[in-house]
Amino acid sequence: MNEIKIIGLTHKSVELDKIGEFHVDDSQIQSRLENLVKKTDITELMYLSTCNRVEFIFTSPTSVDDDCLLNFFHSFNPNMDETQLQFACQYAEYHEGVDAISHLFRVASSIDSLVLGEREIITQVRTAFEQSKSFGLTGDTLRIVVEKAIEAAKEVYTQTNVATKPVSIVSLAYRKIVDLNIPLDARVLVVGAGKTSTNMCKFLQKHGFNNFIIYNRTMKNGDGLAKNLGCENRPLAELQNHSTGFDIIVSCTGSSQYIFSQELYTNLLGNDKGRKVVIDLAIPNDFDRIIADRNNVKMIGIEDLRAIADKNLKEREKELVLCDKIIQHNLEDFRNTYRERQVEKAMSQVPQLVKEIKEMAFETVFARELDGLNKESKEVLDKVIEYMEKKYIAGPMKIAKDILLDEQLTKD
Repeated sequence: MNEIKIIGLTHKSVELDKIGEFHVDDSQIQSRLENLVKKTDITELMYLSTCNRVEFIFTSPTSVDDDCLLNFFHSFNPNMDETQLQFACQYAEYHEGVDAISHLFRVASSIDSLVLGEREIITQVRTAFEQSKSFGLTGDTLRIVVEKAIEAAKEVYTQTNVATKPVSIVSLAYRKIVDLNIPLDARVLVVGAGKTSTNMCKFLQKHGFNNFIIYNRTMKNGDGLAKNLGCENRPLAELQNHSTGFDIIVSCTGSSQYIFSQELYTNLLGNDKGRKVVIDLAIPNDFDRIIADRNNVKMIGIEDLRAIADKNLKEREKELVLCDKIIQHNLEDFRNTYRERQVEKAMSQVPQLVKEIKEMAFETVFARELDGLNKESKEVLDKVIEYMEKKYIAGPMKIAKDILLDEQLTKD
């Protein structure tokens, strides 16, 4: 299983705004990943990007050393300067073999998340795999890894209390709003119509907020959210012309640059001197943090939610022992599945070899003898050979699996 590897930057090793530097716009992700595979010895690859992690799950025949890491990140983003490359190599987490499988199981189960018990991660893992699969970058190995990771996650969610009263980044942000006693008729300016913004708006709408305006780069993507909220959807390019004021801004885009500069924020304010609330859930941030220093604004970002997340973790720590048991059980199941699959892949070459032997026997070795057989004899011989071809593989396959399992168990 040592071919299975993970390289990532997560909330456990670096600040969230640094993780944001490794997020990639959807328009570039395919070309970036394809270049990474082309420039390295990666055979299968998937890319997982969330608000608190960027991870590359891949298969490769060689271990990763410092030189490999440099080449890895440079291949992923040739525009990285030397400082960025050194930072990535220094703080990247690396997992290999059983450790990599266990790590992915824990990620999918939300045990490794910023907010323990957040169910959204299981969907994010599945979506990441499907996206990479659509690019033609995944294969059989990552398929069984992800399938087992999702299976393990489902067991954790159903057999433990780790996700009881699930708490998400969105719900934590909403709690902050509740603490501020903001009136339900507050004007809510929504920038970005992705999953996080959608979930945040659903939360606000569910609890009585009803005055929304959406700005999104792609009008089609924003129309669905606008319909659900009963509000107007406008092009992001027109944000600078917004003139009806706001009380709350919810922003979460995939932009690699600030959406809100001090100049834009000042224009949006106009003569309004009242206190504003900004919910910036983007990684990297959509707001230049200088705005919080220069204006009467309460800014809520991912980093601000860490304290609540840490408290959430302490309250649920007792569930982690049971979660670990479930992870270990599924890890053992995966070991057996992986080994059997390796045998199947090795044995899959046998039918072609047998076919070649058969052709050699019929066309060369026994050609003269076969010419002396009558039609009926040839038909019987063909039936015997065909029967053997269909039946011979079951016995050797079972024997090979048993031998391999015994050898692997002895090594482990």
